[in-house]
Amino acid sequence: MNAKTILVVGGSGFIGRHLAARLSARNLRVLVPTRRRERARHLLPLPTVEVVEADLRDESTLDALARACDAVVYLSGILHGNWGEPYGSDFAEAHVALPRRLAQACVRVGVRRFLHMSALGVSDDGSSAPSMYLRSKADGERAVRETAGLDWTVFRPSVVYGAEDKLLNLFATMQRYLPLIPLARAGTKFQPVFVGDVAQAFVNAIDNPATVGKTYELAGPDVCTLADLVRLAGRLSGHPRPIWRLPDFLGQMQAAILETLPGPTLMSRDNFDSLALDNLASGPIAPELGIVPARIEAVAPGYLTSAALYSIERARAHR
Repeated sequence: MNAKTILVVGGSGFIGRHLAARLSARNLRVLVPTRRRERARHLLPLPTVEVVEADLRDESTLDALARACDAVVYLSGILHGNWGEPYGSDFAEAHVALPRRLAQACVRVGVRRFLHMSALGVSDDGSSAPSMYLRSKADGERAVRETAGLDWTVFRPSVVYGAEDKLLNLFATMQRYLPLIPLARAGTKFQPVFVGDVAQAFVNAIDNPATVGKTYELAGPDVCTLADLVRLAGRLSGHPRPIWRLPDFLGQMQAAILETLPGPTLMSRDNFDSLALDNLASGPIAPELGIVPARIEAVAPGYLTSAALYSIERARAHR
């Protein structure tokens, strides 16, 4: 393997921007398709990254994108979608249909290397998973594995944290404005993983033949409950608030209300269903990935302290 041009679908997102930066730092050409170029403007300063507007529902477009590359990384995913059985059309498109079409395009044009991001908590038999999110992620993995002619690798990260995350930053913002935090399923356990470690795992795997045909869990060294993460965000941001642990019936009601509010969805009933399972890895990160995962207490203060949050807000205001 000697990939020189990498197609990164979902490259403008939280994990994608870190992956694109690390690939660019290795002087690899990175192609990032997006429906609207404006959404990926933060990638434009990277010298070897090319952002292209593309309709990924079009088969000929997928063929052209795959043909221009030596390897493909699929990162796209959603946390919220419409309802259906076993999942709604939003999850079906983002987690199953698009990776399947992209994998098939790779086979048609002769690109073998395919790296796919799934999620920790997904099992090989995902039909019994408690949420649409997890069931659709399981079917997406299966779609990639069952595409003959691919040298695939699947990654299952735990919740991912970093300066632009929507988890610890959300908890910090909530505690800045609310007197207490009503929290559903506060005891659910996680092993948060640093976004830089996730991106590096993909980088290290691209040209490593030992990773072909394998599924990897990506998790940090710290086991934290959801309540622990809320407390950490409050303490570091300077606004610690008490937590009201909601019983399940109130947590489900809270989720149902939040998913109907205007603006970005903070939580949905499907998110609540996902929290029925602890989000823990079966062991340490595989040694062939070459990752020593960061501890959350070593990274989070760099972007959650009051001074760091102020600097980030100023930078956003002047973008």
